[in-house]
Amino acid sequence: MEMTEKLDLLLERARKDDELKQRLLDTRKSVNPLDDFCKIATASGFEMSVMDMINQGEEFYAEIKRSTNGGGENSPDLDYQNDEYSIFMIRLEGVK
Repeated sequence: MEMTEKLDLLLERARKDDELKQRLLDTRKSVNPLDDFCKIATASGFEMSVMDMINQGEEFYAEIKRSTNGGGENSPDLDYQNDEYSIFMIRLEGVK
């Protein structure tokens, strides 16, 4: 299972499970938020590591950079687009 699929399924599960949602949101207050996030995700059946999350963000960012202006010097800087954890938290906050 790809990381994007794992994250989508985790988000869907958090939509149905308020306790899981809150535990994931609470990782933002942690000393090691990404590590704690990955531990909760893995315990919930979506095995992932900190490196998996970092790699996912970097790959996505690289794809965007390559797709704009040939990926050269004039490609836009995209703040936070390589931070999969932050993107997930934004999506999770919007879950009702």
